[in-house]
Amino acid sequence: MFDNIGNLCSVKKITDTMVSSGNSISVNSVESYLSALTDSYILYRAGRYDIKGKQYLKTGYKYYLADPGLRYYLLGSHETDMGRILENVIFLELIRRRWEVSIGKIENNEVDFIVQKGDRREYYQAALSVRDEATLERELKPLFAIRDHYPKFLLTLDDDPPSDNQGIRRINALDWLLDG
Repeated sequence: MFDNIGNLCSVKKITDTMVSSGNSISVNSVESYLSALTDSYILYRAGRYDIKGKQYLKTGYKYYLADPGLRYYLLGSHETDMGRILENVIFLELIRRRWEVSIGKIENNEVDFIVQKGDRREYYQAALSVRDEATLERELKPLFAIRDHYPKFLLTLDDDPPSDNQGIRRINALDWLLDG
C-alpha cells in the first residue's frame, strides 16, 4: 500500500496478486488489514465521487499515508515518486484544513481532489510540473470538463508566478501550503 499511494486500489486485485505469489489470503482478510491501517490512522481512505452523476461510487478507493516518511523508511529512496508524495502532502493538508476530501471522476477523467465544507466546494489537481504543454493540457482537461462555478486549482512545484487559465488558478504548491 505504501508504494501505491495516490492510485486506485482494488481489494480483489491485491488479493489476486498475493494469491498468485503463493500466499493464502481472502478478500475479507485484505479488507480487514486495510480497515486496521485506516482505523489506526496509518492510512487515510478517499472515496470516489462521480461529478456528473452527483453520487459517490462504491468501488475504487485511494489510500494516502498519514506520514509519507513511513514510505521512505519501508521502500527507501530508490522508490521515490515525487508526484505521488506531493499528492499525498496536499491530501494531508486538505484534511488538516478540515475539508471533506474525495477523488473526482468526470467522464473518463479524474480530478485529484474534490473538497467540501458545508455548501463550499473546491477542486484540486496536483502535478510536479506543468511546464510541458502536454502535461499542462492533461492536468487541466478534467477541470475544464466540470461545468459548475466552484473554485478550481492546479498545484505544482513549478516556481512560476500564480496564473489563471480560464478560471483555473495555477499556484506553487509550497506557497499554497504556507498560505493555509
